Amino acid sequence: MTRLFEAKNRSVLTRELIEALFPMFEEASAGAIAVDREARITWINQSYTQLLGLGDAGNAIGKPVRAVIPHTRMPEVVETGKPLLLDIMEHDKQQLVVTRLPYYDDGGEIVGAVAFVLYDDLQPLTPLVSKYRRLHQDLAAARKALAKKARGTRYSLGDFVGASPAALEVKRRARLAAGRDMPVLLLGETGTGKEVLAQAIHSVSTRTDKPFVGVNVAAIPDNLLEAEFFGVAPGAYTGADRRTRDGKFQLANGGTLFLDEVGDMPLPLQAKLLRALQEGEIEPLGSNKVVPVDVRVIAATSRNLEAMIAEGSFRSDLYYRLNVLEIPIPPLRDRLADLGVLCEALLEDIGDGLDVRGEITDAGVSALAGYDWPGNIRELRNVLERALTMGEDGGQLDADAIFKVLPRNGNRPVSTLAPRPVRPLGQTMAEAEAQAIEEALVAARGNRTRAAKLLGISRSVLYEKLAKMS
Repeated sequence: MTRLFEAKNRSVLTRELIEALFPMFEEASAGAIAVDREARITWINQSYTQLLGLGDAGNAIGKPVRAVIPHTRMPEVVETGKPLLLDIMEHDKQQLVVTRLPYYDDGGEIVGAVAFVLYDDLQPLTPLVSKYRRLHQDLAAARKALAKKARGTRYSLGDFVGASPAALEVKRRARLAAGRDMPVLLLGETGTGKEVLAQAIHSVSTRTDKPFVGVNVAAIPDNLLEAEFFGVAPGAYTGADRRTRDGKFQLANGGTLFLDEVGDMPLPLQAKLLRALQEGEIEPLGSNKVVPVDVRVIAATSRNLEAMIAEGSFRSDLYYRLNVLEIPIPPLRDRLADLGVLCEALLEDIGDGLDVRGEITDAGVSALAGYDWPGNIRELRNVLERALTMGEDGGQLDADAIFKVLPRNGNRPVSTLAPRPVRPLGQTMAEAEAQAIEEALVAARGNRTRAAKLLGISRSVLYEKLAKMS
């Protein structure tokens, strides 16, 4: 009795305790088995022998347990000393609910393990298993939703608004990037929608269920960039956290890392970023261990990286690593044909926040077209928001409402565009169509079938338009 009490206090099972409890367990179970320190079978009862279809129990004695029961985890219990109180094991297309316990000698050394088959038929456990599976699915769904909320995306490809040839080409390349797990380089002025496009690419890629982590390189001090990217080991420097601090690469593992304004990255960090991309591993600050990472990088910049390479401020090898698929995003002044649909989308979004329904007239759109938009779509949103806030016509924005809020030089909007004479609409549309066809033919290298696909029209329609142009 004293020995049993001491065993319970040590939270271990001794041979004596096993022998005392064994008859009760064996009677309540559908089978029982014992193994020694080398996971060889030392005993098996008749019911388990019949369950396993062994015939004579004596044939199993002395054999490695996995030679008789291939999917058993008894060697694991003997090796670790940790019990497996409830497990489902498959044997010969049959599912068995088993419990496995290690047992010890008087010196506290593991000398073997025992296992009992609690159920050889899962039917009585169906309600419990079903409930467990539902809870497991609910937990997985909740974790997925939380992860997407914390490190997910807000934008889809539909949020990159525009129907001009330039905008359609951007979307075509974005869809191409989404279907291929490769680095992407977004080139465009500030405010053109580079992050919208990066999130859109991630949202329709194979990594959509994984994190999307964005970092603006220009917004982080140079001395903090390495820690921000690669993380910090405990006690890496004076005042450092005693816990591991994950960097952006670890947070984005399995998903997409968006590097905004990558052209502002200092040269020493460029070398470390290149190694991380080439080797698929990083080394946290203050650590001697490398950490494998699986990250798809989308980089963006408003700077001329080729000019920076020529002057030695950007590494050419990093540029070629990032620029596998390049997507130039045109400035707003080069796609003024999209102004109308952009205004509709922006006013709808602004109106939701201000609880005001906003509309813009054709004259209002024409007023916007006279400005050169150095801040691009971000500036357009600001102008519309100010006009809607200051407007007095129930949310309708005409030319006067726009001119009141446009940046001015004297009494006229600042513009680098020369004034254009007003021409008949038919002539303007014909010239725009001809230019689009010419650009498509150049892009397709004269292949008219490909040019028609780029334009979104049939080949016969393209031939008709070419005939009218000749």
